[in-house]
Amino acid sequence: MPTVPITEFRNAKSINIYDTMFDVEINHPHFGWIPYTLLPHDTDMTVNNDNLLALIGSDFLPYVSPTQDELDAKEAENVRSLRDYKLSEEVDPLVLNSLRWSDLTDEQRTAWSQYRTDLLNVPQQDGFPHNVTWPTRP
Repeated sequence: MPTVPITEFRNAKSINIYDTMFDVEINHPHFGWIPYTLLPHDTDMTVNNDNLLALIGSDFLPYVSPTQDELDAKEAENVRSLRDYKLSEEVDPLVLNSLRWSDLTDEQRTAWSQYRTDLLNVPQQDGFPHNVTWPTRP
């Protein structure tokens, strides 16, 4: 695929301490202004990153380290994502399938119900999101 010439950018912001990665908007000749992340080892050469980096020069906002609150929020998002994945892939296919559910013993249904409840309660654990004890799957 041929390289698309980029001659305009705006809102460049460094996203690492080395000022080698940037979030920026580029004026794409076919799509107009679009968001673009410039990564030094990007294998897609539709946009020539070296040329774009030269165009940006020193006209960018500096990197700002995330606050502890931002890091905590991201970790909480990751933990909730894993919890949601476990619910959708492990629990829901069993609980939402009445034939499979009815094949279980009362003891098995109780164990699966408790597992589901324990997964839902992960965000209420002391130490969340950095110190989570995952419930054991039945």
